[in-house]
Amino acid sequence: MKTLPRRATRQSLGLDAADARMLGRLRTPERIQDFLLALPTNFERHGDTCLSVRDVLREGHAHCIEAALVAACALWLAGEPPLLMDFQAEGDADHVVALFRRGGCWGAISKSNHVWLRWRDPVYRSPRELAMSYFHEYVLGNRKTLRAYSRPFDLRRFDATLWVTNPDHCWEIGAALDDSRHYRLISRTQARGLKRRDATEVRAGKLLQFRAPDAKAARNY
Repeated sequence: MKTLPRRATRQSLGLDAADARMLGRLRTPERIQDFLLALPTNFERHGDTCLSVRDVLREGHAHCIEAALVAACALWLAGEPPLLMDFQAEGDADHVVALFRRGGCWGAISKSNHVWLRWRDPVYRSPRELAMSYFHEYVLGNRKTLRAYSRPFDLRRFDATLWVTNPDHCWEIGAALDDSRHYRLISRTQARGLKRRDATEVRAGKLLQFRAPDAKAARNY
């Protein structure tokens, strides 16, 4: 069985000195989260994107999977495994977070233009427990849409040129994550019985950090 490297280096990732210094300053999950939340949202105004870590730093914006790749890279440079988790939803956009552990418990670094699908403190005893913490707020309008989550997805299994320095889009990583083992959070019977969110919750869900260009972008990012 191949031994996966515990810590990445600038050289092993192919980063230039400036990018490595920027990521090197993000020495904790909290710093990584603050950095990513301050980045403007990538609304993909000119078509779908899956930017590499280097291109996110160059272009200065990101959506969820792009931010998760940056977070995973920063964690790996700090000596922690670069792990992602994918959420799959019914009739709604998927979401991707970066995972970390403290004291045997799981936390998540996450970028969303909405207030709900963001940071999770490392207090969850399993990946499933962490995923379930997103369930009530993972919504489209008044419907709760989250249905499945992936097992922790280790980016060390992929060449860094595919996700750290890729000059094109990182579709191969996105496809591999989407195809990885997922687990259902609720049964189909439970899904049919879910209560719709009330009007106050729906209004709260419309709060955005960055102004969206249109209604579709406001929903999906």
